[in-house]
Amino acid sequence: MNAPISSPSLAAYAAIDTDPLETDEWREAFHSLLNAGGPVRASFMLNELHRLASDANVAWKPSIGTPYVNTIPVTRQSPFPGDLALEESLGAIMRWNALAMVVRANAAYGELGGHIASYASAADLFEVGFNHFFHAREKCENGHGGDLVFFQPHSAPGVYARAFLEGRLSQADLQHYRQELGGPADGARGLSSYPHPYLMPDFWQFPTGSMGIGPISSIYQARFMHYLTHRGLVDCTDRKVWGVFGDGEMDEPESMSALTLAAREGLDNLVWVVNCNLQRLDGPVRGNSRIIDELEKLFLGAGWNVIKTLWGSDWDGLFARDHNGALAEALSNTVDGQMQTFAAKDGRYNRDHFFGQNADLKHLVEGLSDEQIDKLRRGGHDLVKIHAAYAAAAKHKGKPTVILAHTKKGFGMGEAGQGRMTTHSQKKFDNADLLAFRDRFKLPLTDAQASGLEFYKPADDSPEMRYLHERREKLGGYLPARQTQAAKVPVPELASYARFATESDGSRDMSTTMAFVRMLGTLLKDRELGPRIVPIVADEARTFGMANLFKQVGIYSSVGQRYEPEDIGSILNYREAIDGQILEEGISEAGAISSWVAAATSYSVHGTAMLPFYIYYSMFGFQRVGDLIWAAADQRPRGFLIGATSGRTTLAGEGLQHQDGTSHLWASTIPNCKAYDPAFACELAVIVDRGMREMMVEQQDVFYYITTMNENYAHAALSEGVSDAILRGGYRFARYEAENTENPGGAVGRHATLLGSGAILTEVIKAAQELAKMGITTDVLSITSWSELARDGQQHDAARLQGAPIDGQPFIAEQLAACSGPIIAATDYVRLVPESIRAYVPRGREYITLGTDGFGRSDTRAALRRFFNVDAQAIVNATLIAMER
Repeated sequence: MNAPISSPSLAAYAAIDTDPLETDEWREAFHSLLNAGGPVRASFMLNELHRLASDANVAWKPSIGTPYVNTIPVTRQSPFPGDLALEESLGAIMRWNALAMVVRANAAYGELGGHIASYASAADLFEVGFNHFFHAREKCENGHGGDLVFFQPHSAPGVYARAFLEGRLSQADLQHYRQELGGPADGARGLSSYPHPYLMPDFWQFPTGSMGIGPISSIYQARFMHYLTHRGLVDCTDRKVWGVFGDGEMDEPESMSALTLAAREGLDNLVWVVNCNLQRLDGPVRGNSRIIDELEKLFLGAGWNVIKTLWGSDWDGLFARDHNGALAEALSNTVDGQMQTFAAKDGRYNRDHFFGQNADLKHLVEGLSDEQIDKLRRGGHDLVKIHAAYAAAAKHKGKPTVILAHTKKGFGMGEAGQGRMTTHSQKKFDNADLLAFRDRFKLPLTDAQASGLEFYKPADDSPEMRYLHERREKLGGYLPARQTQAAKVPVPELASYARFATESDGSRDMSTTMAFVRMLGTLLKDRELGPRIVPIVADEARTFGMANLFKQVGIYSSVGQRYEPEDIGSILNYREAIDGQILEEGISEAGAISSWVAAATSYSVHGTAMLPFYIYYSMFGFQRVGDLIWAAADQRPRGFLIGATSGRTTLAGEGLQHQDGTSHLWASTIPNCKAYDPAFACELAVIVDRGMREMMVEQQDVFYYITTMNENYAHAALSEGVSDAILRGGYRFARYEAENTENPGGAVGRHATLLGSGAILTEVIKAAQELAKMGITTDVLSITSWSELARDGQQHDAARLQGAPIDGQPFIAEQLAACSGPIIAATDYVRLVPESIRAYVPRGREYITLGTDGFGRSDTRAALRRFFNVDAQAIVNATLIAMER
């Protein structure tokens, strides 16, 4: 029945013991050493024996992992400081209100969904944190800046249930769970399905609904707190980052990708609580093995402090009487699939099938009734055990800590769902199930109240309510709570850092990437804004010409620089420093964007506005970590994403994997992202300047995506009066008057309008010059943002459809009305990007779009542009064809 797993059992060890007498002598010697010298001396001797074995080439190393028992023994448990009875009563009330919220919503609207079982398993993990550990920022003792807490997303109903008792949500709010449109219409607040700061901006701090994003985000938030402390900007010394995540969630690559960084950086301000209820959405996480063992090995190998909280206090007596290790061995040989079955069954089943495996186990429970066996709690449901684990984690120094808490999915749901394969989606209860739940948690509800799913809130002067408020008062206020107070940061005048761009005489070729880096280097020197800037790169700073910043502001390292760099004599030498400003994240786009999020949300998380610039190959942004960027948008970030070497034809030799033709399409789908594709340094300067003022001075919840290129060409100066048009999405760059109008083959009196963005604007200009030679007058519009133009048009359409038209017409329509002839639009991106404004092209004007649809290739820029038909000749041809029509 209980399939053995790979670790050797006691019986297996006995079978290979060739000299039991000698073995006993070694055991006695070790116990004597332990009793005389204590754990430190014992650890030293074990390490010494390991060294001796290595010196003698003995092929042995200690196995990773520990027995399937609690890490913290009873003798080392910290005392529980709270009122156990009151906390259990409060927990029961919250369980009920969370259940009632979900069941009521689905009884009224079966399509709404919702989850009960995850919170049922995690409720006690949450409550110990809320009552004893999670500090708020409002009014903590000793000026505590508040902890950061990432909540397991499917447990959101439990967090709402607590906020209801705290008086932060009303009963009407709970009645509008997952009704974010209907709630306000009824005078209530609609509650989002999962933690969403964008939708509940004063409540949730961090979005965790997309599995794996919460874990990696928590790591980089913890690291950013060290960064702020080391740079002397914010003292985060006593603050923690707590994350409650699911064991199934640990399979996500993002969950595991930064574990070694957390250990390497010594993030002892980070505590993960993995809710090991052993179940994913459809069934066991590891049906044929044990996820807790697997995670323990993984985290230990990554350098974390691991605390297993597997068995509740009810088991302590059984382990104390288990003199020959039969119980520990049986637990160690029970795979998760079978453990799930034990969770779903009653005390009689567990007596017969678990404790009935051998005489020793039977003897252990001879004095227990079936009901007592049924109520043997797992460690994640025991407030005392959980508190001991949290206290140990909070005190641990030098390493991040993970608490592996063993729970039952659907705990307390009984026949309705505890431990069952269908538990995750359980959201309906019949009357018998509701009454059983009430009785299981001793709730003061009548049959009618329970069957009617009435919410329950004790009187304000009841012991439970007084206790709840007293605990949160001591910890500084209520959580979760998102705050946005941050002092404005002045931004220097545009001319002080970008005069070279705005007043360019066109004599010097440069790329827009290099123009950006030059601006950034000057901005970093600004007395007020400079220290708030956070330059971030994955591993391409030299590619983007940022090596000069290494010496100027340094690369952040929590330990400084412990070596002499190979290029120490260079003026661009690699310099790491504990107060370094650049975050150089190595080859990890997920890590770099997570650092960007931590910096971009600093205004709300820490009350200190920071301005991050993440510079990266544009192909490895939205396409590579699009879900993380979407989650970033949910948090209302403020910062810049710089998609460098952007476009499908500008990064000439790199080929399909590196050439970006879609990022502006992705960016256009994110409502609070403003995306720009400037062609000239002056346009770039205007956009960066406006973005900084919007975020740091006006404190608007927007972020900018700007594409820059590595192609060198001459840059025009900023024309008078075009700055506003640049920001709105485009302006008339120039008119090329027809030449040689007497040419018999020319098109006398004909006009055309050409649109281009980014690096392809130079091809558009060449095409306009060629058309002028052919007798065609051409207007060239520099399109700085296709998505801003499209959004402007969409706003006009929406207002018209709602019966409240906006005066005038869409901005691009106004621009095009000032020109004439067919319209040809060319970009270095797929045609859907320029197609986004087709609806706003004046009637009767043909509109042809040219783009780089398909897979990229490796070749010269000229060859690539010819291949994709976005070069000057292709633009000329398209114009002539349109004019023939």
